[in-house]
Amino acid sequence: MFSQQLAGETILRGAHPEEVSSFVNKHIGHHRLEMVGGQEQKSRLSFREFAGFGLSQISYGNCVRVKSPELESIYHLQIVTKGECVWHQAGERMKVRSGQGLMVNPYEKIDLEYSEDCEKLIIKVPELALINAREVSLRRLPENGIRFDRIPVDLKLCPALIKIIEAVFSELDDAEDEEISAVGAPYRDIILKKLLKAFPSNWSIEEGETAHTPMLGKMLRHIEQNVHRNIDIEELSSVSNMSVRSIYNAFSKAFATTPKCYIKQLKLQKLREDLIQGKCRNVTEIALDYGFSHLGRFSSDYRKSFGELPSETLRMAG
Repeated sequence: MFSQQLAGETILRGAHPEEVSSFVNKHIGHHRLEMVGGQEQKSRLSFREFAGFGLSQISYGNCVRVKSPELESIYHLQIVTKGECVWHQAGERMKVRSGQGLMVNPYEKIDLEYSEDCEKLIIKVPELALINAREVSLRRLPENGIRFDRIPVDLKLCPALIKIIEAVFSELDDAEDEEISAVGAPYRDIILKKLLKAFPSNWSIEEGETAHTPMLGKMLRHIEQNVHRNIDIEELSSVSNMSVRSIYNAFSKAFATTPKCYIKQLKLQKLREDLIQGKCRNVTEIALDYGFSHLGRFSSDYRKSFGELPSETLRMAG
């Protein structure tokens, strides 16, 4: 299915399934392995970390059943590249065939049966990374977080997602570690956006783009166009011809936050994009450019939002 593979990252080859299971428990997700058929030493595992994701290609080479109580605070994108995998849930069986992908949610029980020839690509996505994706962070989250439907998706219908994953494989195969660090964040952001678009969930990119009232949309455009300035509530009131109370209500309804917090988060997002694209000489310069005068508080807020310091983002961007 993929023209590029994690060939250079092979950890195990010709191994017993229990060896693969042991590695998976340490690096991919806790589970229990049950042997359904024979116990041939034909298992194979490749693994590499990339931009906060865990990338793995797994083949047990035997009929096995994998059970896990939950995935903790991570998602799994599981793509069957050969053979098939059966998901057991509440007495029902759902087949995921070669060329199909499935998003597994955090805290979701797993009961999977692999065919002898089943091969999988698994991408481990931290829940925090998805929440902090730009498309998500500026909008109201569903009460229990983003949860994907348990529906296999034919990835032939998602060529852009396949191409970006292949591009990542190509980078891992050809580039030095320093070069990979520099391109990691942009690839990660694109993959997160493609996942949200390709897999049905309780959250929709398109819904967020069309759900705003005209006056709220006018304020959002004004904020976007003047993001380097410090915009107060009175300025938003003048732009929208809305009362202060109505503005607070509008932001609360649309984003579950205040106008001030929305503006700060947008500033952080835009600033991060500039860091990734190398549009500044140092962190202090860009922080002041976006109106963050208290650098210690700025660094703390940035780390809470993106899981890393701004200096780390700048360093990865090269």
